[in-house]
Amino acid sequence: MASIRRTLSPAFKDRPHLNGGSPFSVQSPSSQKSFSAASKYSSSPLVSAFTAFAVAVRQFVAGALFSQRAPRKGQQWRRPVFRCLLFFFLGFLLGLVPSGHVGDDDAAIRRSHGFNFDIKPPHVNVQFDGGDQIPKRREEEEEEGGRLDDVVAAEEVVVVPRKQVIVVTPTYNRVFQAYFLNRVAQLLRLVPPPLLWIVVETKAASPETAELLRKSGVMYRHLVSGNNSTSAKDRGVYQRNTALEHIERHKLDGIVYFGDDDNIYSLDLFDSLREINRFGTWPGAMLAPSKNKAILEGPVCNGSQINGWHTNDKSKRLRRFHVDMSGFAFNSTILWDPKRWRRPTSSPIRQLDSVKEGFQETTFIEQVVEDESQMEGIPAGCSKVMNWHLHLQAHSLVYPIGWQLQKNLDVVLPFSD
Repeated sequence: MASIRRTLSPAFKDRPHLNGGSPFSVQSPSSQKSFSAASKYSSSPLVSAFTAFAVAVRQFVAGALFSQRAPRKGQQWRRPVFRCLLFFFLGFLLGLVPSGHVGDDDAAIRRSHGFNFDIKPPHVNVQFDGGDQIPKRREEEEEEGGRLDDVVAAEEVVVVPRKQVIVVTPTYNRVFQAYFLNRVAQLLRLVPPPLLWIVVETKAASPETAELLRKSGVMYRHLVSGNNSTSAKDRGVYQRNTALEHIERHKLDGIVYFGDDDNIYSLDLFDSLREINRFGTWPGAMLAPSKNKAILEGPVCNGSQINGWHTNDKSKRLRRFHVDMSGFAFNSTILWDPKRWRRPTSSPIRQLDSVKEGFQETTFIEQVVEDESQMEGIPAGCSKVMNWHLHLQAHSLVYPIGWQLQKNLDVVLPFSD
């Protein structure tokens, strides 16, 4: 069998190899020069250790990886494995080396050529629901390198949550009940949240009212008054007391407003309610069909300070506070946190069913505040009527249930030729 003998070039024959070392174990003068130059800039101990380790690894694996001898049978896998391990450790160690610092000279050259890699925040333009915008503010840095850099700083945005409005609506079965509740529901849908609509019925919760509330799109609570007595002069006394007890028991936080279903309300009213701190009041108008006139009553204000009361109803001039049931609102914490408002007594605040008709408002307000100094006139000046009481009734009208016709109506006026 003929043997093949690999010969080395004269360059490798003339080069001495000590102790069977690899020809790559001897460094050339150029490599020594580059290594000394590299060590000049590597002052970190980690870099020095890496350099020493790299030299040792190079001397150790040079013969195994770059040897010119043919590998023995069954050992062809060692060379690629050693190469993979070498490159893996080199990459791992390079990742531990700290990145270089750009000196002042390099930064000056970069600026002179127009390169700027500084990241600046964008212009900030925050807009709220009311359309107000946060003004922009620009600050100038100190002049460096012959140019000024503008830095945009967004002012701090303070978001104040809206107060919750708790609308209490007593209702009962009558001709215009569905119409009244639908009208109030459509208005409350336009009020910005948070808003809670507490609807109170007597005897039992009617399916018609429950269905109307589900379709209203307003957050609501459907309650039933436990006292079904009709001896009270005002049928809404027990219903409002049921709502007050519910607010007190669950510690609902917000501005309580008695909004009867037969009233007409301005949308501005609910924006003004959120300005109330303790107790707020404003003038209201009522239509008295029996007297064929409109009654206007409410506070007289100097700004938000109440100086007196106005009313053109002579029968109610003996009242302490001349205001309608839908002409005031108060903070719900007065019901369940008497220490906060320094109330002299912790007895529950409720409407009285034994007082004379027309005096429900003033006897209730006397439990909430002591005098006009604890009241707030809204809006400023108390110069705007924001709700109207119409007193629409139809006692003897016969109408179908739900205003749905079960059969065709009888023809009263036939067509004539």
